[in-house]
Amino acid sequence: MSKKERSKINPMLSDIQQKVLAQLMEGNRVAVIDLIDEWAVQKQYRTAVSEILEPVLHEFGERWYRGEGLSLSHGYIAGKIAEYLMEKCLEEEEQNDAAPRKKKGNLVIGNIEDDYHSLGRMMLGRFLEISHWQVHDLGNDVLAEEFVDKALEVRSRVIAVSAMMYTNALNIQKLRREIDDRGLGGVLQLAVGGAVFITRPNLIREVGGDGTAVNAFKSVELIERMWQTSTTLGELP
Repeated sequence: MSKKERSKINPMLSDIQQKVLAQLMEGNRVAVIDLIDEWAVQKQYRTAVSEILEPVLHEFGERWYRGEGLSLSHGYIAGKIAEYLMEKCLEEEEQNDAAPRKKKGNLVIGNIEDDYHSLGRMMLGRFLEISHWQVHDLGNDVLAEEFVDKALEVRSRVIAVSAMMYTNALNIQKLRREIDDRGLGGVLQLAVGGAVFITRPNLIREVGGDGTAVNAFKSVELIERMWQTSTTLGELP
């Protein structure tokens, strides 16, 4: 990617967001972390997630989706920055809590069969951990039956599945069928996510998802609502 392409300005981003994005596009992880650390001194890391990380990674993902020359190393660096910030949020949460909070429940997450775009899933997992869920991350390229088997094993009422591209997202239909064929519709809720669900809202219904969210923060709220819905519809076998 040329310097001209990397320096494209999105007027919707704030000054700090522009600075972080510019360093991310240059592959400068240390500079990004320094910028966020300096900003978080006056505020909080949790606030940095919503006011810096989320919008920057959304713009980053849009550029990736448009094929603007980003490499796998850019994705790796973005993932490491997200992981660092999530760790700082966890430390912050532990310092603020007088006593450890009880886990809300077990959740199963993963990327659907043939999908290897792990950044969004990893961010979701970190947000869920911060929100006191016990996360079982099955990783990339997970088969439908593996999702359901794990959910039943750990008594998870929600499966959160991610896909980046349309062709891979269609594999979520297999997971929908697996849930329904086992008579688990409703009591085992299916949350779907990934860039393609933002650009194609009708895809949620097409693949059989019970809901989606525009970012990791909203995903936590969605999953909590889904868990409550599940409890009103029955018990897991």
